[in-house]
Amino acid sequence: MWRRAERANEGRPVGEALAELAALAAGAEAEARDLGLRVEGRVLAVPGAVPNETGGRVERAPNLGWHGIDVADHWPDPDTVPEPENEANLGALAEYWNAEQAEKTFVHVSAEAGIGAALVIDGQLFRGARGFAGELGHIPVHPDGVRCACGARGCLEQYAGQAAVLREAGLARHRRQGDPVALLAERAGAGHAPTLVALDRAGRALGLALASAVDLIDPDGLVLGGAYAELAEWLLPSVRAELAERVTVRPWAPEALRPSVLGRRGPVLGAAQTTVRRIMADPTLLPAE
Repeated sequence: MWRRAERANEGRPVGEALAELAALAAGAEAEARDLGLRVEGRVLAVPGAVPNETGGRVERAPNLGWHGIDVADHWPDPDTVPEPENEANLGALAEYWNAEQAEKTFVHVSAEAGIGAALVIDGQLFRGARGFAGELGHIPVHPDGVRCACGARGCLEQYAGQAAVLREAGLARHRRQGDPVALLAERAGAGHAPTLVALDRAGRALGLALASAVDLIDPDGLVLGGAYAELAEWLLPSVRAELAERVTVRPWAPEALRPSVLGRRGPVLGAAQTTVRRIMADPTLLPAE
């Protein structure tokens, strides 16, 4: 449901997009009630920047066309307004909580509507001074390159984002049809040359950006999440090649870059577990029966 909602809401008016999300959420809550369950938390995974002191505000989500959006102002039911959180943050937390041998300090990078990243340091999510840490998708890999939705030029998203890969593979018309990530995997698995070239180029652009992150942060590892996890078979060789050539932090083993164990389920699991862990830490948050 989350993936379908995210694709459907790219570039649409905020009110229309959130109304559709609210309808999807209401259906899920109805199913939960039918199972005898009670909803105790609602989280909206957003491919964009959410301030530390959010108050329900999304500062910017360029690929959705959102800037300075208060979710409560557009959510149709005031009793069910969700708390927004960056989807990459949720994916990283889910990876740390669920992977059998999760690194304690790692960079989690994922792709859906755009490219997001999150940094976990010693088991804790690092949000930055204002909550905007992890905007890897807008690191320039070609400073004089194509214009990005954020307004800058040459951002990683324009070379390794889902839309860019589909375009390079000659599959742009499929972007809003079915599951474009599954289509890319199918074409790559069948040896479709344009798709293989597109994924190689995306991997090299991604490796260029991640090499800078490794040198700056010195993490235990790097995790490819979201759509990248499902395309890892074809991305890993070129990303690792760039890392091997550019990383100055030594030793840096190829195995330090790995695909997520959760794939595109990560943000959904992270959203659910964030609520569960919050209640476990403070059971008084549960209303009295």
